[in-house]
Amino acid sequence: MTERRATGLILLAACAFGSLSTAVVLADRAGVALLALMAWRYALAAPLLVLAAGGFRALRIPVRDALSLLLLGGTGQMVITTMSFSSLQWLTSAQLGFLFYTYPAWVALLMAIGGVERLTRGRVAALALALAGIAMMVGRPWATAIPAPGLWLALGSAAIYAGYIPLLHRMRGPHPAAVASTYVITGAAISLSAWSAMQGTLFTNMTLPMWGLALGCAVIGTVVAFIAFLRGLEVLGAVRTAILSTLEPFWNAMLAAVVLKQGITPMTIAGGSVIMGAIVLLQRSAHPALQTDAPAPE
Repeated sequence: MTERRATGLILLAACAFGSLSTAVVLADRAGVALLALMAWRYALAAPLLVLAAGGFRALRIPVRDALSLLLLGGTGQMVITTMSFSSLQWLTSAQLGFLFYTYPAWVALLMAIGGVERLTRGRVAALALALAGIAMMVGRPWATAIPAPGLWLALGSAAIYAGYIPLLHRMRGPHPAAVASTYVITGAAISLSAWSAMQGTLFTNMTLPMWGLALGCAVIGTVVAFIAFLRGLEVLGAVRTAILSTLEPFWNAMLAAVVLKQGITPMTIAGGSVIMGAIVLLQRSAHPALQTDAPAPE
């Protein structure tokens, strides 16, 4: 697979993941709990991923690998989702957006400390541009006092996600993206469904339109997103993938403007333009890596 195609896959994944925020708002308006929507998102995606992987025979991988991916999905996805959205008890969505999307900086730092990928001048400049673009889009989240619980939950979820990306890359190993995604998503479906069922919210207000919304989250925000993300990550590495993923909040803002009738400000357009500039800069700069355990590109 070429780097250009891998870049396209990561940008596709960013748009797919970015669509979930709009879905969450629509579900909340209909009285569907976040945990329930996420549980059905993963539960409906799991069998679709089995088909995408080529059937149950394709899922025959070493038991240790299967259990590791199941555990990674069951704990990682649940912890990140819960921490980030729980911070909204104290933060505005703009504050959460700014704090969570510091995760590319955390990824770059972790990879540099671990000696996996170098922090080149081009990458640092692209990262700074991407973060500046996000800051422009969300305004000034520091204009009001940020409560400590919300701050730590948002930054904590960003830091965990930063570690989650390279860990997922490493634990996938030689297995195809669809196979690895099936185990990760199944683990998330089990844990979130059990939690939502214990709270008694799993079927609350799940009308026909909400089932359609959950299916859309499963197909676009999970099956397409995870397979595209893992295939792109395999070629580009964690740092470039994280920086390219900063397109997500811009896509989310544009989609919300169309679906939720939320206005688009000039600063949103300006911030998105800066993020696109970061992506162009990243593609034109060198991409050296000290070491890689990824399979050879196709």
